[in-house]
Amino acid sequence: MAASAASREIFTDGVRAVLHTWPVLQIAVDNGFGGLYGQQKADWMVDVVQQYFHDNADLQQYEVEDFIAQLMDQEFDTVVDDGSLPQVSVSLLQVFSQWQQGALQPLKHTINTLTQKTSQRAKVTAPATQSDDDSDDETQAMDCESSSPSVSRTEPRPPRQEEEDGWTVVQKKK
Repeated sequence: MAASAASREIFTDGVRAVLHTWPVLQIAVDNGFGGLYGQQKADWMVDVVQQYFHDNADLQQYEVEDFIAQLMDQEFDTVVDDGSLPQVSVSLLQVFSQWQQGALQPLKHTINTLTQKTSQRAKVTAPATQSDDDSDDETQAMDCESSSPSVSRTEPRPPRQEEEDGWTVVQKKK
């Protein structure tokens, strides 16, 4: 029984390695798609996926894809359409196959290979924005270009306030 529990723990480690190195899940967790408990949901997802393999005999790739897609949608409000879902499903099926065959050494090697990739986390960066000086020049240029005889500007520009979260609120002057 102890060997079986230890062997099952190795399979769980394999599932964890596959899911935690998946860029889609990394991005969802890092950007709060799962809410405050995104990391806990990702850890829970490891347990649910490994249990899914144990509860269902002879799983096909499309079944694993559907199950993971459903979990991502329900828990992280994320639709996976980057083409990585088949790759993750195949990796999970390979890990499960190695575990079922008792090939624990190759499975441990696979886990080590995957966990070495954790240092290569996916990064999401916002597109570069222009500085305020650049945007003022653009605004001035636009004002000059739009000054035709039929257009007159009688109202001053509305005041702008920058909120603490980075949003700029433009209010109408009363």
